[in-house]
Amino acid sequence: MRWSMEVLRVCVACVSLCVSVVSAFSQSLDSDFTFTLPAGRKECFFQTMKKDASLEIEYQVLDGASLDVDFYLQSPSGHIIATDYRKSDGVHTVETEEGDYMFCFDNTFSAVSEKIIFFELILDNMGEGEESEDWKAYVQGADLLDMKLEDIMDTINSVKSRLGKSLQIQTLLRAFEARDRNLQESNYERVNMWSCTNLVVMVIVSGVQVYLLRSLFDDKKKTRT
Repeated sequence: MRWSMEVLRVCVACVSLCVSVVSAFSQSLDSDFTFTLPAGRKECFFQTMKKDASLEIEYQVLDGASLDVDFYLQSPSGHIIATDYRKSDGVHTVETEEGDYMFCFDNTFSAVSEKIIFFELILDNMGEGEESEDWKAYVQGADLLDMKLEDIMDTINSVKSRLGKSLQIQTLLRAFEARDRNLQESNYERVNMWSCTNLVVMVIVSGVQVYLLRSLFDDKKKTRT
């Protein structure tokens, strides 16, 4: 009987641990998007936020002339809270109020060059505060195990935060790699174009020189006769 009670207590502790894991990982939402911004155009996006949450926007221009774009972030009340002019990348973090936030990428200053833009949204504290405490309801009866479930919760939150940061860094590294690859391919095409141009010019100059030399010898031959 005593053995069965110990098994029951361990099962209750495992259930509480699983619930805490789910609640911890459901508090942060990440998303990323890549799109093409045509020349002379502006694209805006909207994100609904709750009060006292956190919104982080990170963007990067992957391809396009000069690799630059204008950016601004607008609050639900209509105030501009962040602006960037002709930048290739940027990061902005704000503590939010309830409502729809608007962020725009502006390429109206460019008349011919389109831009490929990558951005990532990281939303924190979007869940209800009461839901994150529901795991404590499963702890009843597990006090005899002398397990500090709050310490476990803190550890899980720390692991979650580090995993989220790792995923964010990996996403940014992929974006940097894509931008560098596009830049290398653009340079490769330019080098090939100028190499072909120089080759054509050299062939034309060589032909002109051969023609001039032959014309000089032809003139001398005619004067002797």
